[in-house]
Amino acid sequence: MASTILEMRDITKTFPGVKALSNVNLSVEEGEIHAIVGENGAGKSTLMKVLSGVYPSGTYDGQIIFR
Repeated sequence: MASTILEMRDITKTFPGVKALSNVNLSVEEGEIHAIVGENGAGKSTLMKVLSGVYPSGTYDGQIIFR
């Protein structure tokens, strides 16, 4: 049974006048490969910036758990 190595819970990120992410959830298990796809302005880059720490904790709502 694979274990969860990354979990994002209820991630919400807003900019002045724009809600870029709204309650996004993502779970990645060991050995999985994921792709983030969507239209321009869908929030893909914002999600990756939250995950990578470009937007540090406190600048978004929700939880990121690395195991």
